[in-house]
Amino acid sequence: MKQQHFEARQRRFWDAMARTLDHLEESRPGSPPIAPAEFPAACRRLAHHLALARQRGYSLALTDWLNTLVLRAHRQLHRQPPPLGDRLRGLLLEEFPRAVRRQWPWHLASTLCLVLSGALLFMLVHTQPEMVFAVLDEQTLYNLEDMYSNRDDLDRGPGDDLLMFGFYIYNNIGIAFRTFAGGLLLGVGALFIMVFNGGFLGAVSAHILHIDAGEAFFTFVIAHGAPELVAICLAGGAGLQLGAALLAPGQRSRLDALRAAAGRCLPVIAGVVLFLVAAAFIEAFWSPRAFAPEVKYSVGALSWLLVAAFLALGGRHAD
Repeated sequence: MKQQHFEARQRRFWDAMARTLDHLEESRPGSPPIAPAEFPAACRRLAHHLALARQRGYSLALTDWLNTLVLRAHRQLHRQPPPLGDRLRGLLLEEFPRAVRRQWPWHLASTLCLVLSGALLFMLVHTQPEMVFAVLDEQTLYNLEDMYSNRDDLDRGPGDDLLMFGFYIYNNIGIAFRTFAGGLLLGVGALFIMVFNGGFLGAVSAHILHIDAGEAFFTFVIAHGAPELVAICLAGGAGLQLGAALLAPGQRSRLDALRAAAGRCLPVIAGVVLFLVAAAFIEAFWSPRAFAPEVKYSVGALSWLLVAAFLALGGRHAD
């Protein structure tokens, strides 16, 4: 490959790496162009480019510049890491929303799987109520009807709320990680889980409306549904990226492509855990409380707005 073609293909990455090194060396606030989770892989890629430049006999100016970048990257890679609290804060409050925006097509695809399957099952059960038995068994239906037709949540004590908080964390994070790991099945596993969950939610919603328990159901789920559903969609989008890396690794080996995709998804998965813990807290301590529907819907709307604003605006100063 001629040097000019090599430079044209890699120039954007080299410039991003140079800006990242400037950011790290000057300890600027915010997140660098290359996220910390991706920095080790970027350093290996840069060293590979230097080796190629030397092997192919490219100009001394190019090899010297790449060598300088590699040395600077090596110093940053092995320097004393910042305090754990600062790293977690940067990961969750800055890298997470920025990663979501960078990877938006994958998360949109995951969300469409959930929404479209949910809409399809909702319309099917709404028009043919007996079709709910194709999705849910009789015991599950009985439990749902009992839960939303005969609400006795106010009898729960603080100990019960704490127990349910732990259960919700365990259950929801388990679903999210299965969705993410499902991407290892060439993305099919993640797609299946998103379609299944969407269909389940659609069928449940239609059946609850059919038995005239819609207000009890929607006032219960609307607040914690924002972080919970968004988190599951983000986990699905991350899983799709793992599948894409295995299906189309490009010039890398499939293992290297998978590692790179997992590194890119790390901030998203960390944010998914944050959202699910928040959802579990709301579901355990707020959702069961008996307030007027107007209050519950207002808090629910605020919850959705806060999630949307965080993902849209978080970490913008470092973009």
